[in-house]
Amino acid sequence: MNLRVLCRLSPFNLTCKRYLNNNVASVTKIHREVYTRMYPTTVVLADGSSVNIRYHEPRKIIKLPLDLSQLSPEERKLRIDKRKPKKKVKITEDVEDNFNAKKYLKYIKK
Repeated sequence: MNLRVLCRLSPFNLTCKRYLNNNVASVTKIHREVYTRMYPTTVVLADGSSVNIRYHEPRKIIKLPLDLSQLSPEERKLRIDKRKPKKKVKITEDVEDNFNAKKYLKYIKK
């Protein structure tokens, strides 16, 4: 915009208008009286650092996924193995019932 449009000169004072746009709002706070509800949320990046943001859903923390292409082959294999579903161990008990009650008749008093 032209400087003459922004600033009006008068003999007594100099008045300037400030035009706010999306660039100003991204650097400072949101300059609105009413805006949609945004919730403070912590975003944890893949390297472990965290950033506080405003998110449209009420969440406490968001963890971003890890880029597997940056890992060593051993670490990549461990991560992929952790993602796979674990196999369920089936326990089968074969109970052999060879109990003979006649063996213990001699201990019973009549």
